[in-house]
Amino acid sequence: MDITEKELIRLCKRKNALAQKLLYNTYHSSLLGICLRYGKSKAEAEDILQMGMIRIFKDIGSYSGKGSFEGWMKRIMVNTAVDNFRKNNKFYYHHDIDEINDEPYFVSDIPDDLEVKDILNTVQQLPIGYRMVFNLYAIEGYTHKEISGKLGISENTSKTQLLKARKSLRKKLLILNKIPSHQIKVKNEG
Repeated sequence: MDITEKELIRLCKRKNALAQKLLYNTYHSSLLGICLRYGKSKAEAEDILQMGMIRIFKDIGSYSGKGSFEGWMKRIMVNTAVDNFRKNNKFYYHHDIDEINDEPYFVSDIPDDLEVKDILNTVQQLPIGYRMVFNLYAIEGYTHKEISGKLGISENTSKTQLLKARKSLRKKLLILNKIPSHQIKVKNEG
């Protein structure tokens, strides 16, 4: 089926099942990639994708045609993942940034030969709170103020979760690459 994006959107707005299937198949991989960054498992990521697609089909009438359609869908997926997190993780532990300012951590230049899948797998291993803040801040570009509003946490908690996520990622990536200990420096950031 050879169809333009504009026509595909028009048909989806009319609830055309074939157009909805085509839209799903066309964007499945890129949208699932977003969900995998936020979900605890592949199964949860697929659930987030399904919930997000339902929102997309329900709200497609609100897409004005301005800006990237794929970007519009990606924002819906991120918001769906955040909503899923808030619904399922109401009571995870928060640290205050003042509690960890003096903790040492490992710093090193991460080798350039890392595979994207290794980095994504490492991010997937982060505790859910760290992963949510890391993705929203480092990948989606949200500020700590925006993250605190989305997740219902303080800005300090957002900053702390990001700091801990980065520390954990560094350690995991160092282990993954078996970097010799003489290349690892211990440093305190203030």
